[in-house]
Amino acid sequence: MYRITESRRLTPEAVLLKIEAPRIARKRKAGQFVIIRVDETGERFPLTIVDSDPSTGTITLVVQEVGTSTKKLGRRRTGESILDLTGPLGHPTGVKKWGRVACVAGGIGVAEVLPVIKAIRGAGNIALAIIGARTQDLIILEDEMREAASELYITTDDGSYGRRGLVTDVLCDLINNGSIPDRVFAIGPVPMMRAVTALTRPYNIPTIVSLNALMVDGTGMCGCCRVSVGGETKFTCVDGPDFDAHQVDFEELVQRQKIYLPQEKESLQRYEGF
Repeated sequence: MYRITESRRLTPEAVLLKIEAPRIARKRKAGQFVIIRVDETGERFPLTIVDSDPSTGTITLVVQEVGTSTKKLGRRRTGESILDLTGPLGHPTGVKKWGRVACVAGGIGVAEVLPVIKAIRGAGNIALAIIGARTQDLIILEDEMREAASELYITTDDGSYGRRGLVTDVLCDLINNGSIPDRVFAIGPVPMMRAVTALTRPYNIPTIVSLNALMVDGTGMCGCCRVSVGGETKFTCVDGPDFDAHQVDFEELVQRQKIYLPQEKESLQRYEGF
């Protein structure tokens, strides 16, 4: 059992959790994730490690309550526990000194890009953070992002905070104004990552995406998280989660993300008592 030392709601749909996991806290690096099972009847699912504190033996996770398992986790309170926690898994994000690096994140992806920005800036780069959400109430970790990044740009779809529009609008402006990034990282919803990839491709800007393919065991055995990259089959859990965006088959990824939607809907309805 893994005890929750802090549970804090960030938005109506997102919760920040600090969980005791001393060995993971000591070893984790930017870009890695854990596999969680909340209870004995729960499924296994991945979450990116947002931060860790080796001195207290805790790791920080942010969960968006979408389906049954994420709602179960999000409703856990301080002092309660979860059953299983495995990690750190996946390859750490490869970081070196490139120059100007744009990190683009949408929605819950802001939590996932935060440790990457810290690592990128720590390597001596200028880290440009571009984050967005549908509305101001859904912007998360703004203070942490402002502290971690060299520059922070915020967009909202409805214009309620920051710039009205999409994260790609800001990235497009940077490119058109001659401030072309030496590298781009994009983390968030698949349509957003796909749009960023389409924007950077004509300029040959190296672009990395962190893929959120369906995952079960996290060790490469089940094959559930397979994706096509450069015409080859890769497994997100052991080959990723970071991949060259310009080589990813996003159409296939979108279709695979929809495979279990009917079952997920049915499970949530049972859990909510509908």
